[in-house]
Amino acid sequence: MVIEAEEHYKRIRSALILVLALNWLVALAKILYGFFTHCTSMTADGFHSLSDGASNIIGLVGINLACQPTDADHPYGHRKYETFFSLGIAALLFLVTFNLAKEGVSRLMNPAKPEVNLQSFIVMLVTLGINIWVMKYEYGKGRLLRSDILVADSMHTKADIFTSIAVIITLVAIKLNYPILDPIATLIIAVFIARAAFVIIKQSSGVLCDAIVITDVKKIENIALSIKGVKSCHKIRTRGRPDDIHVDLHIQVSPDMHMSQAHQISYDIEAEIKKGIPEVTDVVVHMEPASSSRQN
Repeated sequence: MVIEAEEHYKRIRSALILVLALNWLVALAKILYGFFTHCTSMTADGFHSLSDGASNIIGLVGINLACQPTDADHPYGHRKYETFFSLGIAALLFLVTFNLAKEGVSRLMNPAKPEVNLQSFIVMLVTLGINIWVMKYEYGKGRLLRSDILVADSMHTKADIFTSIAVIITLVAIKLNYPILDPIATLIIAVFIARAAFVIIKQSSGVLCDAIVITDVKKIENIALSIKGVKSCHKIRTRGRPDDIHVDLHIQVSPDMHMSQAHQISYDIEAEIKKGIPEVTDVVVHMEPASSSRQN
């Protein structure tokens, strides 16, 4: 089990390192060319890509903590550190949003016409292609590995794709002699980034505040009822991360059942639930005599 966990986090770490290198390459190209041509929307997009790289570093720190084994102070493990550090990515996005909005308003008050040429479009189209590949790769890995960090980071990159498209449209508008669209695009980019941050916070807070993970608990109920000796099953609750689900449920058995048999039923329920739903890592079964009334 420990070896599996180590391999799991090793894959996440490898994905983050690859994405970090690509994000910094994209950011450097946009920022340098944006400064050179005085195009604020391209520079803004470059700093957004730079924040992508910073979020990768945050993710790597979170993963290094999350992969630690259980100990006396953390009997349930450290996996929520991954979720917690995804909030750091959201905070970084909000900081980028503020800076871009400030820059956009400043440029509206002090307009200037950026220089746009063929190289501008080449830079944006090449970096856009890289971002699309990174987003698909990272999101796919995140879903496969059930990683909050990778999924959150892919959403960060997805926002970068939208902003890059907005910049390309802005470059066309500037070429058509509408430079005012440059700061306006910067403000639109800020909105996209803020929305991505809000989605990350919403998803991560659900895990940290023990929101329901499995909304349809019928499968859990059916598994419990399939065990010989179980009369009924109720009060099913789930919490945790998508790859670390904790389940607790109440079952009723015959009131004259021997303790050893009841214990075996509890063990069988736990084993079958984990087998039927591999993402479940902990099951707590509360035993009740069938004659007792349920307390809802």
